Amino acid sequence: MWPFRKRPKDPVLDPTYGDPHRKALIRALEKRRWKFARELFDMATDPDEMAYLMEAAGGVDGIQDWIGEWIDAEPDSTLPVLVAGCHAVHWAWEARGGKRAKYTSAAQFRGFHERLRYAEAVLHKVLDREPDNVTARAWLVTSSRGLGVGAVEARERFEAVIRLHPGHVVAHEQRLQYLCDKWCGSHEEMFDFARGVAATAGPNSLLHELVAVAHLEKWLTIEAGEDKEYMLSEEVCAELLAAADNSIFHPDYVPAGPGWAPRLATFAMALELADEFDAAWRAFALLDGTVTEWPWQMIGDPVERFVASRDYVNDNLG
Repeated sequence: MWPFRKRPKDPVLDPTYGDPHRKALIRALEKRRWKFARELFDMATDPDEMAYLMEAAGGVDGIQDWIGEWIDAEPDSTLPVLVAGCHAVHWAWEARGGKRAKYTSAAQFRGFHERLRYAEAVLHKVLDREPDNVTARAWLVTSSRGLGVGAVEARERFEAVIRLHPGHVVAHEQRLQYLCDKWCGSHEEMFDFARGVAATAGPNSLLHELVAVAHLEKWLTIEAGEDKEYMLSEEVCAELLAAADNSIFHPDYVPAGPGWAPRLATFAMALELADEFDAAWRAFALLDGTVTEWPWQMIGDPVERFVASRDYVNDNLG
């Protein structure tokens, strides 16, 4: 049993994950303080950290209304153009909504595709000036899913990212989403990709999370009753535990790197569904009350689902 059974802090939905850098960026963009935002983006030390900050920017409302001011003020910089393009991808998903296609209206799809086409045009402007801009290419992996880009082009977009930064977490996650049955692929393609990446990922890598995501995505497609049976199968439990041992439970893992919280929460949710209570409690203890929208929004209100999952695990510890 997980030896430290102290109950984590009260859960709070925190888009900053308790990170002062991310918090400062969100506040700067909310207040349209683009000079300070530029300084914060410039502090990113690698493509994963830049992606982590760009995810935060994507969640800030209204950037599209004023980003032109920053672009005009710094015409020689690609950064504001990059922010505009990446934010537009997130803005597009706002137009679509988070429900599955059969529950999404034609008007929502029109807005979704219009914004995605705008985002792609802006991101290509970045690449015209900086062909090796990893972040622009990573966000084109996301937009390829929304626009239903063909399989060959979608793969080429992903490969362009990993040639520049082989371990890019966001690009791998978005590639897996493209390969999901609900988007442009199948369960088989999704699992082949997730397991292939995990087989070559080093210890202490968050890329092992892809295995947990794949199982959650399949679980969501299975009828009630059979879905629990699936998550309790020996094969699924073994894969989840191995993936966790190679990442969030690795001796060298520290839950403080870029974008750590939603990836750790993915394991917490998957391990709870698999009734791997000791392992799930370790994951919840590492989260220490930090609630993220992903993955909990897949099944309801993030805070409510987090609490229900955590309490279920606590009640069933040995």
